[in-house]
Amino acid sequence: HKSEKIEQWLAKVALAQSLYGHFYVEHNFGHHVRVATPQDPASSRFGESFWRFLPRSVFGGLRSAWRIESARLQRKGKRTWSFENNILKAWAMSVVLFATLIGIFGWEVAPWLLLQAVAGFTFLEAANYLEHYGLLRGKRADGSYVRCSPADSWNSDHVVSNLFLYQLQR
Repeated sequence: HKSEKIEQWLAKVALAQSLYGHFYVEHNFGHHVRVATPQDPASSRFGESFWRFLPRSVFGGLRSAWRIESARLQRKGKRTWSFENNILKAWAMSVVLFATLIGIFGWEVAPWLLLQAVAGFTFLEAANYLEHYGLLRGKRADGSYVRCSPADSWNSDHVVSNLFLYQLQR
């Protein structure tokens, strides 16, 4: 959610730990555009359990991120399978991080790295689940959705929320 380059890079480093680098692309260029619509895999539906939401959001977000990044690269005349691809760069960051930790601590750490990665992206998706549960933006006469507003998220801009969520929502 930050605009400064260093903060964006730090977000990518944080996502590298959970093998979830595609989230940067999907969240900023997919979710923010389609939030609280049926087209957004990261907006939970009314009555949908978290366990039903989780695979839809994880795999739907991955597919969406790949489509978004492929389209961005095509517009620039670049190949999708290149180091210009932000998703591939993020995954490379994860590989380097995990390889370094395995090199330092041995293969015994690998299951723990995978466990913490799954926990990390599950907590991230739990935030998505809670922030948009059951919300649906209105539609205009032409079928497009009304502009996103604070009413399309359950989070709030209060001191306690900011402290507990590390300013995630703002």
